[in-house]
Amino acid sequence: MTISGEEHTVKRYDKELGHLRGLVLEMGGLAESQINRAIKALDGEDVTLAREVIALDHDVNALEVKADETCVNIIALRQPMGSDLRLVMSLSKTVTDLERIGDEAEKIARMVVHLYDTNATPPDNRLLRDVFNMGRIAAAMLRDCLDTLARMNVDKALDITQADVSLDKELESALRHLITYMIEDPRTIGHAIEVTAMLKALERVGDHCKNIAEYVIFYVKGKDIRHRGIAELTHETAEPAQEARE
Repeated sequence: MTISGEEHTVKRYDKELGHLRGLVLEMGGLAESQINRAIKALDGEDVTLAREVIALDHDVNALEVKADETCVNIIALRQPMGSDLRLVMSLSKTVTDLERIGDEAEKIARMVVHLYDTNATPPDNRLLRDVFNMGRIAAAMLRDCLDTLARMNVDKALDITQADVSLDKELESALRHLITYMIEDPRTIGHAIEVTAMLKALERVGDHCKNIAEYVIFYVKGKDIRHRGIAELTHETAEPAQEARE
């Protein structure tokens, strides 16, 4: 059967959209690897692994540039409408958040190098306890976030927005612990400041995961649910989706 010119164009268009999604998911996989390796490097006091995390950031940045170029080409040449336009816009924003997740992982890795590649006394394990706890939560959020992005699952996207609230509470608790340690022993102040930077980096990873989850909801439901409360989000996303594709 002969394929008409219009059918051929649609197939090429769908292939381009699929390529864009592939680039974004590949970028997400690298960012996830960065976070996991950064936490592992901290746990094992592994400066070599931390340097690998830092080097990996160049690959994430390269994929960001490639994905951005693909988004621009699709918009300029295909002039997407409806859900296709929402998809391209959502993936374009996702690229930015994934790149920033990579930056946060790099910050943690650089801190590991700073802490363990010098003659200075390393931090007490109790100072790092909350970092490992938040690291596990942030890594799980990112893993779920990428699965949500691959499947465009609205229910899982809502779960991620709720998980971000839990991560914020973990940060508050961790900061209280650090204040207590500094009061008990002022000699821990220097390390506590460095640990605070790592905690805030992990909290920002959660924020970026939440952003990506909101982009998924925007694509599937056609609703911008940023800056909404959890109850309002649940109500909004329960409504029927807008047009599938114009």
